[in-house]
Amino acid sequence: MTARKDIEAITERIRERSKPRREIYLERVDAAAGSTANRGVLSCGNLAHGFAACSPSEKAILAADRVPNLGIITSYNDMLSAHQPYETYPQLIKQAARDAGGVAQVAGGVPAMCDGVTQGQPGMELSLFSRDVIAMATAIGLSHNMFDAAVYLGICDKIVPGLVIGALTFGHLPAVFIPGGPMTSGLPNDEKARVRQLYAEGKVGRAELLEAESKSYHGPGTCTFYGTANSNQMLMEIMGLHTPGASFVNPGTPLRDALTREAAKRALAITALGNEYTPVGRMFDERSVVNGIVGLHATGGSTNHTMHLVAMAAAAGITLTWQDISDLSEAVPLLARVYPNGLSDVNHFHAAGGMGFLIRELLDAGLLHEDIQTVWGKGLRPYTVEAKLAADGTVVREPAPAKSGDEKVLAPFPKAFQPTGGLKVLTGNLGHAIIKTSAVKPERRFVEAPAIVLDSQQALNDAFKAGELDRDFIAVIRFQGPKANGMPELHKLTTVLGILQDRGHKVALVTDGRMSGASGKVPAAIHVTPEALEGGFIGKVRNGDMVRLDAEAGTLEVLVEAAELKTRMVPRIDLSENTHGFGRELFAGFRELALRADHGASAFGAAL
Repeated sequence: MTARKDIEAITERIRERSKPRREIYLERVDAAAGSTANRGVLSCGNLAHGFAACSPSEKAILAADRVPNLGIITSYNDMLSAHQPYETYPQLIKQAARDAGGVAQVAGGVPAMCDGVTQGQPGMELSLFSRDVIAMATAIGLSHNMFDAAVYLGICDKIVPGLVIGALTFGHLPAVFIPGGPMTSGLPNDEKARVRQLYAEGKVGRAELLEAESKSYHGPGTCTFYGTANSNQMLMEIMGLHTPGASFVNPGTPLRDALTREAAKRALAITALGNEYTPVGRMFDERSVVNGIVGLHATGGSTNHTMHLVAMAAAAGITLTWQDISDLSEAVPLLARVYPNGLSDVNHFHAAGGMGFLIRELLDAGLLHEDIQTVWGKGLRPYTVEAKLAADGTVVREPAPAKSGDEKVLAPFPKAFQPTGGLKVLTGNLGHAIIKTSAVKPERRFVEAPAIVLDSQQALNDAFKAGELDRDFIAVIRFQGPKANGMPELHKLTTVLGILQDRGHKVALVTDGRMSGASGKVPAAIHVTPEALEGGFIGKVRNGDMVRLDAEAGTLEVLVEAAELKTRMVPRIDLSENTHGFGRELFAGFRELALRADHGASAFGAAL
């Protein structure tokens, strides 16, 4: 089945725009596959170093270059819940490789930081650029040229996009991504949010707040709300980089382990040494990028991916724009409501039919490219399934349920929650911005109010505590872009603005910073570009200026005469406190080189 004409037209537009860069990229992939795709080019000294720690039998077969060697890139650490399960994966993968007649080695580790830990802290200013560090660390791990394919153990925020970028720079190698799965459901997310608001209002203490947070984030696995981490897993499956049905199986279960072993064997089966060679650089094309965007809209996914997908596509020679993302939003309905877009969590989404149901609904509606190449083979239709554990401990797949298990969480196409996607691009005299509409009630998607201009989220929180914000306003938080301070998430604003909205005030946020996949019920125009530090007009807004945010019309404007706005100067502010401490001095070069948010906010610039 082919995609609908409007989806095909947007895809073709991306293809034509990308053609010069994509052709160069594919030439490089083919050249690498033909000359350096395995250990045959290594000298004896190179090879001896590469397998010195292997067993005698592994040395013998690696020396003969007859069997595939699987590289493992891991983001394991045991401080972060989502990454702790990866501790045992290398041994599972190595045994699966041996069972399949191959070898597996841990090629390298990449850092994994958690925005949940660093929210409102100096370390958050490293978060976005950690994606680029992860890409570079991936490249270092694979640079030894010992491998015929690679598996990638990563799940959260910047980790998966960084791994994808790194994998695409080794586009001649097959790549299979292996998720860890979400933690089991704990305290409902809306109850956690309620306690946060009570704490912000001084109605409960820190002990009560910590108890609620600990009951919500309570065990191994990703957080259960639909933020960037779980949006990552949706993307990897709908783009064909996971094995079918792998995304949302809880860690520490027999099925999770079986899926991991299966993924390792599949990676070995698609190397150049076999008959199903599937280099990731060719597999990841314009169609798979469009499929990812469609999935993002259909599920109301993370705003971060408006940057990550641009950067990931660039690594494959594909030029993606926010206009492409915006046009696809108009074509794709919202089919999932997972917190913060609804009350249920990602485990409820999975139980209602999950990815198999979602992909089938989108395929049948002509909203996805069915003919893409995946790590599982040709076509996306095999992903319309549910993975289960067989009696012998292997994975079996059954067709996804014909009906949603809960239409309040996962809707069939004819009963979509809204006719357009969960993300929208805003344009106007303040530049371009992103808003997540899926969590915002329709009656709150238009706000026109005077600006309160601030240069940090702490300043707004202080103003709230001082009782200065009990009125209608639009908070303009500037100098939060990639070049200014690394574009931190400003998620701590959610609680304060939510309280004021609940009190009946019309409030909104406009910022050149980020609000993450957890963007909530308050309308927030984020990723404003150009950023204030680059002279963007967000830096020209003054206290009291009327600002209009219209998410339905897709506009963001300060209601000031164009002639006056042109004469205003962006103020110079002291950002020196953002340049040192917590490792921030090491990222000065990243801030200097960073591209605009709508170009992916990458420090690699024109290198990709």
